[in-house]
This record gives sequence, C-alpha cells and structure tokens, in this order.
Amino acid sequence: MPILVTSPSRELHSHNMDMDDKRRKQTKGSDLKSRLQRRSSQAPNTERLSPEEIILWSESLGRLITSKYGMTTFQAFLKSEFSDENIEFWLICEDYKKIKSSFRLSSRAKKIYKTYIEAEAPKEINIDHKTRDLVRRNVKTPTTVCFDEAQRIVYRLMEKDSYPRFLRSNIYRTLLDSASDYIKV
Repeated sequence: MPILVTSPSRELHSHNMDMDDKRRKQTKGSDLKSRLQRRSSQAPNTERLSPEEIILWSESLGRLITSKYGMTTFQAFLKSEFSDENIEFWLICEDYKKIKSSFRLSSRAKKIYKTYIEAEAPKEINIDHKTRDLVRRNVKTPTTVCFDEAQRIVYRLMEKDSYPRFLRSNIYRTLLDSASDYIKV
C-alpha cells in the first residue's frame, strides 16, 4: 500500500498558510461598522460618506440612487441577492438616453433588448408581455425613449420590492448604526 510522505517544509508551509488565513479572517472579521469608522478617520481631505447622507437614503429610492455611495451600496446589496439585473437595466437606459449617434442608438438598443428584454434573455427583467411587445416594436426604429416604459416599470419594482428590502438589510442597518454612532461621538 502506498504511503504519502510529506516533507517538513511543506507541512510547515501549510501550517503557516492556515495561521495566515486565521489572522486574515480575524482582521477581516472586523465588521463593516469598524471598517467604516477606520475609513472615516483616514484621508481627511477626500470626499467620503457622511452619516447624514446614509440617513437620507431612507427617504426614497431616488435619493439613494442619486448618491454615488448610495448607488454603489444598493448595487452591492442587489448583487448579494442575485437580483441586480433591474438596477443594471435602469442604469443602462440612463446611459442609452445620452447617445447622439443613430447608428450607436440602433446597435445599443438591440444589445439591450437581447440582454434584458427578450424572453429568456441572460438578464431578463420582470416586465409584462404588453410592455415587452412595445419595446420590441420600439427597438425596430430606436429612439432615446424606446425603453422608457420598461424602465418605469423596473423603477417601480425596485421601489416597491428591492428598496424596502435594502432598508431592512444588514448592509444598510450596519451603515445606519455606524452613522448614528458617528453622530453621537
């Protein structure tokens, strides 16, 4: 029967890696709250997330997504829930509206349709059949507003579903706690 022989240096290396992993987990284990507190005490001249801004995010989805940090945090939350296709679609539509070239408008409209609107699309958004048909017709002769109805529906879905879940999430609650701790200090 074969016997596995390991060299002492390999075992030592493995042991050191295990210890490094444990140390990394301990330091990384500092929760989001303490990381935020450390970050807020560093780099005094750089733009940073204020406690007031975190609190304002709870006023509306619009307030949340117009904040640079709010949008990033909301996207991270949606990604953690495997439901980031709606915010991706909404953002892509915002960029799409800024396109000036009719050629780029057409090619981008087709790409957006294939990625988000088409049945069985890789990142299919949840819209009704009527809206899906409307967008399909609009994409044939694209304009900057051809996704507006789908974008409105997606925004309402996020407002009624994703946004309230975000406000109840550990991510937001931790940020809110750190903001209130910061204000108390």
